[in-house]
Amino acid sequence: MRAVTFNIHHGVSTDGQLDLERIQSLIEELRPDVAGLQEVDRRFAERSGFVDQARALSRRLSMRLAYGAALDLDPVESGQPRRKYGNAVLSRFPIVGRQNTLLPRTAAVEPRALLRATVQLDDERVDVYVTHLEAHDRAQRTLQAAAVATTIAERGAPCVLVADLNAEPDDAEIAAINAVLEDAWRVGRGTGRTHPAHEPRRRIDVVMHSGELRPTSASVVATTASDHRPVIVDFDV
Repeated sequence: MRAVTFNIHHGVSTDGQLDLERIQSLIEELRPDVAGLQEVDRRFAERSGFVDQARALSRRLSMRLAYGAALDLDPVESGQPRRKYGNAVLSRFPIVGRQNTLLPRTAAVEPRALLRATVQLDDERVDVYVTHLEAHDRAQRTLQAAAVATTIAERGAPCVLVADLNAEPDDAEIAAINAVLEDAWRVGRGTGRTHPAHEPRRRIDVVMHSGELRPTSASVVATTASDHRPVIVDFDV
């Protein structure tokens, strides 16, 4: 199973241009079985042309879709679809279950969410979790990481977490997640840094997994299609 995590920055590249086709083409080249995407708009704002990016990518890539909103706002005009911003899972395999959970916050920070998509891989089910933690407030990030860890600890299947942690994996606020999952980058080469895409200085985009899965390779892909670089991990399931 090939898993990818990618913060797509609502389709805006490092040159500031909105170009969802570049995101699509890159994902197509990576050939994931499952891809966890962060910062995905669904008719959210003018910045992405009010396009349903999740549905567009699902259709163009011929992959199943699960979506979880962190922001769910009223439409600009009455009668139009609601405006959403959050996380998505694209899967080559059937998605047989899904759940979206808003993460806790005790301060005036942007809402965050954890999406779970249960994927049927032949005779095995794998839970794919995707999240995007708080960027600026360490205390809120710690609170959210603990909630992610608690949810994952109650899982009923092998799982992967594909995430933009907005922290390095060995930072103190991520300790709760490290207690329940393993970092797949132990089989990777190089620094694993993903942000900012043009000259990465931080490893904040990660793939983590439960003990039932064994990573065989991990890599970061250079791109300017977003302000983050994607991470690819191949697993034996």
